[in-house]
Amino acid sequence: MHKWLTVALLAVLGFFQYQLWLGNGGWEDLQLVEERVAVQEAANVPMRERNARLAAEVTDLKTGLDAIEERARSDMGMVRSDEQFFWVPGVAIEAELVGINAGLVTQPGLPSEDTNE
Repeated sequence: MHKWLTVALLAVLGFFQYQLWLGNGGWEDLQLVEERVAVQEAANVPMRERNARLAAEVTDLKTGLDAIEERARSDMGMVRSDEQFFWVPGVAIEAELVGINAGLVTQPGLPSEDTNE
């Protein structure tokens, strides 16, 4: 009787060991999940840094006019009314800024496009 009980308990112990090491949700699956988490964490680092920069920029845009002015100058090519815009041939600028600024810049001595002269 003890011999069969010992064999049965060893079989149950072997089954549980198999489930622990190789079964669904066992040690092997845990290792795979930990590797996937490490890869995802590494991929999240640049995104977290980008989000922190964007949050700082949003805060700066909400609180200060200097940031808004700088953003308008760099992204949209805006020029204040008391400034002069000089175009230097041979210097590469974005094509969309040329189109935006083309309507703002007139050569001295030439009539502007909005007058009927």
